[in-house]
Amino acid sequence: MSHNISYSTADKADVLAFLGSSGTGLDTDRKRRLPGMLEAALAHQESLDDQGVDWGLSVPVALSHLFAGRMDSDAPYAGNAYTAALQHIIDFNASDPSGLGTYSAPSTFFGLVDDELSRLGVRADLLPRRFLFGGPGEEFPVLHSVDGYPAIGHLPLARTKAAADAYRAVLDRIDPDLQLDVTQLIEALEFEHREWERATANVAWYTQDTLFFSLV
Repeated sequence: MSHNISYSTADKADVLAFLGSSGTGLDTDRKRRLPGMLEAALAHQESLDDQGVDWGLSVPVALSHLFAGRMDSDAPYAGNAYTAALQHIIDFNASDPSGLGTYSAPSTFFGLVDDELSRLGVRADLLPRRFLFGGPGEEFPVLHSVDGYPAIGHLPLARTKAAADAYRAVLDRIDPDLQLDVTQLIEALEFEHREWERATANVAWYTQDTLFFSLV
């Protein structure tokens, strides 16, 4: 089975505002996003039903749990449903998603990338598998999909340049079998850094601070 990795940028505080909110305490702009999140969760569940996938907890119900500030379902695949529901919250607070790539085994592949970059001297805190599979952030509930997917990763936008620079500095020494994918990651991080830097300097309302990764 192939897995797609996409990414988008958001203000982490905007996403966190929906957790435990029960739809109250949200400003008018955030409240307008609630129906879209529910509609997306319903459509997601319909797709799962069509595929015969049963997580024991529906995505819309998982979404309602997150709004209520709870994650106490004992369904066997509840972590999958909660992760999917959180991704819908992120999507409605984030930029349009961009694709990073499709991989048959992304965890294994980026484990190899980490090993190679580490061998070449890249710091452990900048290795890509760490942020791709590192969860949405320490302020968020801990999510565990039973089979590893869907998954959410994150990288502060303030650190995208440091990661891209570290990879580019060793790019000519990386295993040729890994170079193309690392180059694509570098270009994505460099672009997001430029956009973040430009918007932070020139757009008064801009507050996005996090690059969120979606792995499905």
